[in-house]
Amino acid sequence: MIGLGRMGANMTLRLVRGGHRVVGFDFNPEARQRVEQHGAQSAASLDALVQKLKPPRTLWLMVPAGNATEETVTALLDLLQAGDTIVDGGNSNYKNTQLRSERCADKQVSYLDCGTSGGIWGLTEGYSMMIGGEASVVARLRPIFETLAPAPDRGWGHVGPSGAGHFTKMIHNGIEYGLMQAYAEGFSILQHKAEFGLDLHQVAEIWRDGSVVRSWLLDLTAIALKNNPTLDGVAPYVADSGEGRWTVAEAIDLNVPAPAITLALLARLASRDSDSFAAKMLAAMRNQFGGHEIKKK
Repeated sequence: MIGLGRMGANMTLRLVRGGHRVVGFDFNPEARQRVEQHGAQSAASLDALVQKLKPPRTLWLMVPAGNATEETVTALLDLLQAGDTIVDGGNSNYKNTQLRSERCADKQVSYLDCGTSGGIWGLTEGYSMMIGGEASVVARLRPIFETLAPAPDRGWGHVGPSGAGHFTKMIHNGIEYGLMQAYAEGFSILQHKAEFGLDLHQVAEIWRDGSVVRSWLLDLTAIALKNNPTLDGVAPYVADSGEGRWTVAEAIDLNVPAPAITLALLARLASRDSDSFAAKMLAAMRNQFGGHEIKKK
């Protein structure tokens, strides 16, 4: 029996297709209706979710890292019993995961951390899952991971003890920052070379086959450029979910140089400062020591 705490419809559908019984919970009634349309049951509260499942229960959480995950786990621990399992499929900080695992162990509830990659494409492509926790629990839930993965023997694995799954996913996302920044900078240089009039979508399509820089990120870049070649209407503002910051902090703690990932994170921070005081300060200093012109607004 599988309960899914605030889980996305895409992952729910893959589990239903895999022949598993699924009960989904979300605060949004429209989300619950979508889950039911895919053949699953739904529950209007965590308490109702737990009541619809027979022990031993498995609760898979797909909620934002931080307070949302903490509050959900705390609420579940008051509802579950010995032998039940919680799987955190979100992007929690691995240090918080280790603490939650200890709290769950005190109540004889198993806790797995499943770093999950695949985003909105997971339904069709399968999800990449990096799983931390007790090996015996991972083995028991193997049919679930095999259903959600791209193939039963590909794209998922038990990577280590509690926290290892979320730690591995954190580094995965840090690498993603660096790759995205490299693609962004490269295409920006191509776009600025006006004399060649390069078709960026064409270039992306050429690179998708045979090139050493081909990747799924490049595939998605090609789609974006096909749909909007000049990126009209896209604001130059790049958010971050926190895992890039955690990766950089971990690199510093471990004395591991990670300049590409660190600079990629800083580039995202810089994108949010539309009225940069630092840039103004640089212009002012150039004017002071060299009489260089200051550009007015």
